[in-house]
Amino acid sequence: MLASFSEFKFYQSFRIPVEDADDLRFLVQISRDRAPLEYINDAKLLDISLTGLGFATAERISVGKELTISLQFKKHHLDLTGKVVRAFSQTLDDQKIIYGLEIDEDKSISKFLEHYILGFSSERLKNCLVDSAIKERYTKATDGFEIFSLLLSLFKDITHFGDKEGFIESMLEEVIRILNAQRASLFLINPETNELEAICALGIRKEQLKFDYRVGIAGSVFTTGVALNIDTVHDSTRFNEAFDKKYGFETRSIICHPIHNREDKIIGVIEVLNKRNEDRFTIEDEKTMKVLSLIFSSAFYNFTPMSDKSLIRRFSNPFDRKNAFIGRVPHVASLRSTIVKLKDIEAPVLISGERGVGKSLYAKILHIEGQRGLKGFEIVHCSDKDQDAVGKMLFGPDEKECKLITCQGGTVHLHEIWGLSLKHQKALMEVFKTRHITDTKFTLDVRIIATSTRDLGLLASNGEFDRELYEHLSKATVFMEPLRRRADDIELLVDYFLKAECKKEGLLLKAFAPKLMEKLKKYDWPGNVKELRLCVERAVLYNPKTHIITDIEIEDSASPLVDLSEKKRMFGDLPFVSDHNISLKDRMSLVEREMIHSEIRRCNGNKSKAAKAMGISREALRKKLLMSTDILKSLNLSEDERLKFMKEDDEFLSAA
Repeated sequence: MLASFSEFKFYQSFRIPVEDADDLRFLVQISRDRAPLEYINDAKLLDISLTGLGFATAERISVGKELTISLQFKKHHLDLTGKVVRAFSQTLDDQKIIYGLEIDEDKSISKFLEHYILGFSSERLKNCLVDSAIKERYTKATDGFEIFSLLLSLFKDITHFGDKEGFIESMLEEVIRILNAQRASLFLINPETNELEAICALGIRKEQLKFDYRVGIAGSVFTTGVALNIDTVHDSTRFNEAFDKKYGFETRSIICHPIHNREDKIIGVIEVLNKRNEDRFTIEDEKTMKVLSLIFSSAFYNFTPMSDKSLIRRFSNPFDRKNAFIGRVPHVASLRSTIVKLKDIEAPVLISGERGVGKSLYAKILHIEGQRGLKGFEIVHCSDKDQDAVGKMLFGPDEKECKLITCQGGTVHLHEIWGLSLKHQKALMEVFKTRHITDTKFTLDVRIIATSTRDLGLLASNGEFDRELYEHLSKATVFMEPLRRRADDIELLVDYFLKAECKKEGLLLKAFAPKLMEKLKKYDWPGNVKELRLCVERAVLYNPKTHIITDIEIEDSASPLVDLSEKKRMFGDLPFVSDHNISLKDRMSLVEREMIHSEIRRCNGNKSKAAKAMGISREALRKKLLMSTDILKSLNLSEDERLKFMKEDDEFLSAA
């Protein structure tokens, strides 16, 4: 069924080139239509190994044909049978075909080859050794044609047999034979259970093989996409011995590769165990596995698992999971790709950005997606005024309070790390240096993710933050842009929050009218994504019976949808100061207007006194007010707003 695998094994094997001067006698016999065996007169031996040989002849022989071989070298004679697995012509006009013959296992061939090789010169032996150790493929055009022909043969098998029962099992059997291994398993992800499940396994019932997608060697390859070739003696720290105990099997060596679908998403892994007669799989085995993983990927080309329950970002709809990072702008795409790079590193990660941009969510996603995702995730609020309580959470001595102990194997999120006292900063740096938790018997086994709304680099330069701790935490850094620079993401975020809030309140899905959505996009969102979520929640709360929300005010009402105190903290209480649709020059004039009004009030309406206090003439003050009035007239204001501002200007222009 799978002749192409035999071709592949034959191509990958190193065979000793045969020279005319060797006087190695070679005879081939073939049977035709049940007739007696007859010799192929022009057959010429090209190369030979323990598992196969290559010969050339003008005779046309079909792949799969059995042949009888006779070899004679000096006094040593050997009769063998084998099956043709390769047929290849080096040039288009070549009359002779090169055939690859896979011979049946026979211990006598090793003895025959031993006598044959003993006759080699030292130079020839050296060349053979070099070829077997470092020979590279594709060194000649003919090699390129040959591997192209081979891959076509492999692909033909996959497209022809891929949907037939038993195909995958036959493929795994060939993999074991090619790699000379004991066991092989093929795992695919089940997004409903977030587990890797064996769809085929040799040597064990596949129903037994299922586990969380982050566990063991297979889990490591699946989450990172990095192939592994390890042995349990030298790489015992990476091997999960619990598997052997559970399944009653002794694992000595493992080679594992990821499998991709047509979208280039990792959908599973192929795992081969226990290289026979060797401690670990070889470099050649790694090269072979690269091709084999491509073959299995072709077999599962159309496998695209999706689930609302999946913890894995690439297999879930973001609108149906709790820890989702919503957005399509380039910055968000960059943040998503950074998750893949940072989720499995052991170094600390420092996430910076304004309040409410989603730093804590990003930290949680890094934890869940990474290999430590099965363990705990603890948050330490470093800016808490009670620094003694913070110290106990970090250093103990009570083991139940110390997050660095209770979260062994997991992740500790140092929230607003800038708020940690200098004393605790130095103590924390000492823990990172020694990898030992102060006054306890525990060594440090947690991943650190720190977040900060303040510039730690600037604080360190001013002596307000420990320089050494800053350099340690910032080995990997992530900056998150504020929402006002991601206006194109606001509609997606609103849809996400609307769906979540309506589901929570047991209401039919609501929507915002286009005009209201435009208002949301123009607002500055000083509280960022957190403020937007609260705005959507309030909109749903204020409109329980409305399906299309249209008539609400974002900020100019008795019950505004946004947190006005947040805007005042960032921009002050001056009108138009944060309106980026107005030019900077005009905004400055409007700011001057408010300052002049404030000074005139302080001087009880006396414009001359107010002008003198501000260091300008009374006429200059009047011109500034007139200029600001003209700017207000040019703005697209509502009638109520226009009347309000005109009334103020008339009042101050007519003051004493």
